[in-house]
Amino acid sequence: MSRWEGIEEFIAVVDSGSFTKAAQHLDTSVAQVSRKLSALESRLGLKLVQRTTRRVSVTEIGLGYAQHCRMLLDGLAEAEREATQVHSSPIGRLRITAPTTYGETVIAPLLMQFARHYPQLELDLQLSNRRLDLIADKFDIAIRIGELPDSSLIAKKLTERQQYVCVSPTFLNKYGQPSHPSQLVGYDCLLGSSATWRFTENNKKLNLTVKGAFRCNSGNVLTEAAIQGYGVVQLPDFYVTSHLEKQNLVEILKEYRSDKEPIWALYPQNRHLSPKVKMAIEFLSEHLAQGTFSAKTTHRHNYE
Repeated sequence: MSRWEGIEEFIAVVDSGSFTKAAQHLDTSVAQVSRKLSALESRLGLKLVQRTTRRVSVTEIGLGYAQHCRMLLDGLAEAEREATQVHSSPIGRLRITAPTTYGETVIAPLLMQFARHYPQLELDLQLSNRRLDLIADKFDIAIRIGELPDSSLIAKKLTERQQYVCVSPTFLNKYGQPSHPSQLVGYDCLLGSSATWRFTENNKKLNLTVKGAFRCNSGNVLTEAAIQGYGVVQLPDFYVTSHLEKQNLVEILKEYRSDKEPIWALYPQNRHLSPKVKMAIEFLSEHLAQGTFSAKTTHRHNYE
């Protein structure tokens, strides 16, 4: 038995806490993962994980062994990355995660454009508003919006997004325009995943809780509801910019706009980036800096 055999399966089980999830990550069967891990434990003469019908727990000695194994796997991955630097074009699978609607509206079209230039590139884009684990889920890049928690990941700022508070001209003519965010208490507000709206006053953050009779977890639906005159909405630029230009919507409380939110590309900390990761990030950064995007989909998804 090779001294490397079973290590990748063991780390996948440790990171995911499940033989089933480990098998999914490695694109293999649960039986294969179990067999490889059992063979590794047999070779070492150690119990690395405790298996029950409901859960998998790592033994104390298994936790220490996992730390050393991760270093070995990271070293192997680094060696492979350096070896593939001879390729000037992106090749292989590029695995990216992004927030659902922003991914559908902005990231996916750009990545498809990017992938068309490189026939040897296999694109795997996973859209989710859950913050998936880059390392455990084997992602090359994660697109994130807003402030980032401290981590060992590298973050590159791609662009920014602006929140707008909007109403339809009909609604504005009927109910008038508030002069301060606090006056929104007297207006019907269209609610998304959060009832807290963000503003800025005197260079300080101002967060207000608003109320309304209509709530939906789709930014596209909220945009349409605002156009139809159902109430006031606060949404990111990529939903409303085109409607503001067409005057289907009117921005209010402009002087209280919240600060722009950064949009990031995160990737694991490595000394060298593979061409596919480096070039994809550069492509996204360049095109996001140049373009203005608006939502075109009508699918009902959570938005971030």
